[in-house]
Formats: sequence, structure tokens, C-alpha cells
Amino acid sequence: MANTKSATKNARKSSRRMLRNKAVKTRLKTLAKQLEAAVKSGDAAAAKSAGITYSAAADKAVRSGVLHANAASRVKSHTAKYVFAK
Repeated sequence: MANTKSATKNARKSSRRMLRNKAVKTRLKTLAKQLEAAVKSGDAAAAKSAGITYSAAADKAVRSGVLHANAASRVKSHTAKYVFAK
């Protein structure tokens, strides 16, 4: 356990951030699964909607510092290829 006030505070901050990061990452995984299901169903409108939602969530994760900008860019690129593939 932490021995100083600053270490105690940092432990609290770390715990809060870990929970936030975990929630964001879980949401991204859920949206990825929803996108995959929409693409497999063959419904173009649902796939496009799911792709937009997934890309927006990736951008939001970058703003909060959970996801690296290049990782989000890669996610968006793969999503576009996946959704608009013929």
C-alpha cells in the first residue's frame, strides 16, 4: 500500500482511470462485434450506421487518452474498407 499522501492520491487516480479505460475499451469491442454482425447480415444501412458509431467511439477514445491516435486511424480505415467493400 502507499506510504505517502501523494502515493495514496495517485493510487486513487490510477484506480479511477483504470475503470474508465476498461469501460471505453469494452465499449469499443462491443461496437466492433455489432459492426461485424451488421456486415454479415448484409444490411448496408445497418452496417454503415454501425461503422459510423464505431469510428466516432474510436475518436472519442483518442480524446480521452485511452486509444492512440494511430490505432484509431487504423480502426477507421479498416472499418471503411469493411463497410464499403463490394
